[in-house]
Amino acid sequence: MPWTSTNRIYAKPSNTSGGEGVAAVATASSARAAPTAAADTGGRFELSDHGYGKSCVKLLHVYRDGEYHAIREYDVSTELKLTSESPYVIGDNKDVVATDSQKNTVYLLAKKHGVKTPEEFGAVVVNHFLYTYKQVGEAKCRVVEYPWERLQAGAPHNHAFIFSPAATRWCEVSQVRHDAVVVKSGLSGLRVLKTTQSAFVDFVQDEYTTLADAAERIFSTVVEAEWTYDSMRTADFDNAWLTVKDAILEKFAGPPDTGVYSPSVQHTLYQAEKMVLEKVSEISWIKMTMPNKHYLNIDMSKFPANVTKGDPRHHIYQPIDKPAGLIYAQLRRRPKSHL
Repeated sequence: MPWTSTNRIYAKPSNTSGGEGVAAVATASSARAAPTAAADTGGRFELSDHGYGKSCVKLLHVYRDGEYHAIREYDVSTELKLTSESPYVIGDNKDVVATDSQKNTVYLLAKKHGVKTPEEFGAVVVNHFLYTYKQVGEAKCRVVEYPWERLQAGAPHNHAFIFSPAATRWCEVSQVRHDAVVVKSGLSGLRVLKTTQSAFVDFVQDEYTTLADAAERIFSTVVEAEWTYDSMRTADFDNAWLTVKDAILEKFAGPPDTGVYSPSVQHTLYQAEKMVLEKVSEISWIKMTMPNKHYLNIDMSKFPANVTKGDPRHHIYQPIDKPAGLIYAQLRRRPKSHL
């Protein structure tokens, strides 16, 4: 039998009733009642996770207030988890909100509500899907923001912007029906380097060790960070993201004239996380990852003095991408004692 659209739902079913029609519907409903992978396989297997959505919906929002314009460009991905396994088990699509419809929804919600922060827009999207479609049990939205900054041409330009990819901002917003919204924000690709005030000494020395103590070295990393909030209602998402970024830079670099000493990547990472929790009370935990980006000394002693002689202020290093050390930690607030 060819596929047909006889089961497609265009509107809510009416409340009218009638003998044979009701019996036929009841029989059909019983036959199709909540098909699951477990039922289909006689209890041998179960569908432990499932979902579908639209990835990488490109969106540019321009807010025009007279001659002064503001922009935010997003890459939005949506994901829905239905309460039914029917689309997977028997190929019944009547509960499926098409991914193309999800794409359209992103644009329509941006037009209707505008775009403020990635977190607030993500919350608008997940709330819409849960409120509009009763068959959706969980909705997720990931938003990646493109790093545009207003062009400074002696003064802030009214309508011109420059792409400034120092770091990428992202968030993931999710909500299970009848539960609270969960917001995770993040920062990625923040690459930093300092040429002094970094060391790594007094680590384990044994028969497996060839690395020598480094009392002076280049410190470079690409910071990834993610964090969650206790409450969406009191959080200032823009301020929180900037505070995380500034805390990383402050604890990495220190004052511009003197810098700050780093005995290890671990210590710098922890100091940055601690500053974030001290400054943003709405953040419940933060996790950072700092992989080493190595710059190794080149041994010039192997070459004759007549070819290495030059200005002693010149120092040459060899960048090494792989292998690289990987350091991470998560700092969270301890639960308050009720005693």
